[in-house]
Amino acid sequence: MKIVVCDPVSPKGVAMLQEQSAFEVVVLDQRLGEDELIATVPDAAAFVVRSETKITRKVIESCPNLKVVGRAGVGVDNVDVEAATQRGVVVMNTPGGNTISTAELAFSLMISLARKIPDAVASMRAGKWDRKKLKGSELNGKTLGILGLGRIGSEVATRATAFGMKVIGYDPYLSLARAKALQVELVEKPEDLYPRVDFLTVHMPKSEETDGMVNAAAIASMKPGACIINAARGGIVNETDLAEALRSGHLGGAALDVYTTEPLPEDSPLRSLPGLLMTPHLGASTAEAQENVGIEIAEVIGDFLLNDSIRNAVNMPSLDARTSDLVRPYLALGEKLGLVLAQISPKRNDRLVITFGGKATALPGDPVSRAVLKGFLQNAAGSEVNTVNVRSLANSLGLLVEETKSSEETDFQEWLHVSAHSGDKRTSVGGTLFSSRLLPRIVRVNSQPVEIVPEGVVLLLKNTDRPGMVGHIGSILGRAEVNIANMSLHRDQAGGEALTVLNLDSVPAAEAMKELRDDPAISNVHVIKL
Repeated sequence: MKIVVCDPVSPKGVAMLQEQSAFEVVVLDQRLGEDELIATVPDAAAFVVRSETKITRKVIESCPNLKVVGRAGVGVDNVDVEAATQRGVVVMNTPGGNTISTAELAFSLMISLARKIPDAVASMRAGKWDRKKLKGSELNGKTLGILGLGRIGSEVATRATAFGMKVIGYDPYLSLARAKALQVELVEKPEDLYPRVDFLTVHMPKSEETDGMVNAAAIASMKPGACIINAARGGIVNETDLAEALRSGHLGGAALDVYTTEPLPEDSPLRSLPGLLMTPHLGASTAEAQENVGIEIAEVIGDFLLNDSIRNAVNMPSLDARTSDLVRPYLALGEKLGLVLAQISPKRNDRLVITFGGKATALPGDPVSRAVLKGFLQNAAGSEVNTVNVRSLANSLGLLVEETKSSEETDFQEWLHVSAHSGDKRTSVGGTLFSSRLLPRIVRVNSQPVEIVPEGVVLLLKNTDRPGMVGHIGSILGRAEVNIANMSLHRDQAGGEALTVLNLDSVPAAEAMKELRDDPAISNVHVIKL
């Protein structure tokens, strides 16, 4: 079996693969483009990449022997995971390998800004001795704001506390107990954090919610002289707005390790900005991190090719071949339940309870629970969440996960039920598999019977049970040119409250959503994207 190492990884990892007589290891000496890669190694059984080489749909479809793609690192933006899944190609990564490296880089950038170290180095090299111009500030007693308190953000918080800083953070998924253990003051909205900080560091995944969240309005609300650090994902800090704040002198400085476009173009205006410290995406660039991820990716790829053992898989659970076929339909159901629950429950939850009923009680619970968590935590962790790291992610957020088996008799032969608990508030969804094709269906929302096809766009709302309400809702959507594909209704009693679920062909425009939410006969309006 041919294993192609496309990007530089730890020599120890390469040597581990070369020691196996079943493998032919090809180490490319330069990065190849899509067509060059296909022409050079069309018989590859495995690709090992970092962030440089792109494993596209065309590459995946043109390599008939391909079984696995291993990413020596966390993010898999350069791998077409959907195409790999469709072809049955496993995509593996090395979660957690760069946690300490990235946290230390972010903290190093903050220290460099505070003490003006880059300016001091440039001044000394120019033959100057500008002590007065290079007066910095201490971190002790300053306030650090952290956006995102997952693995990396938590490590930054620990270091900041050791330096005598006051740490405040925004992470809608972090439990209050976990925040207390980290000695972090949580705020409910990022807008509550910006005006208070001397330094702001970003450690959130890139998503629709976080893209450009540190923008002109956020920066304007920060105190004059504050500094911003982004070593997470390019684009979370709006680069245009950051540039304007640096030119105007409102910010005391900024440091970027990640950019909207990478590599950063030579003519990028960022390169000439005053007060901007830049590094070329060095978060994982330490000898320790690179050796760790190189060895780890060699281990998981070798174990998969030789023993069919799946670890650190982004697109499928860690199961042996015999169990995989049995569990696969429940994985799809579990992930859908998690996705729905995450979008109708409070963001901050203390506990998640996963209940197996009927035939589902005979399943191995861990892979199904991981699928539920993957769906539930997708907004919290973005594309980096997978079935391997979900439990550690849940733990880092202070989310307690409980699994139970129930002998309760229901209308369904097999079923899953998931409830999220935020203080005294409980939100729940339940699902089962329909027909011989084992199609996932949502059949309970907060204990009320429904039938939801968990795909596309789903509109979920409560409304007064009175004549004409279905037509009224349909008219609002009709005026917005939104087509209804499917409908499910349930009422508690005649003239009481009804739960309405609509599968839609598209997301309603903001005006239509406002009309629904402003209607006194309608409440709890949720648009669920599946």
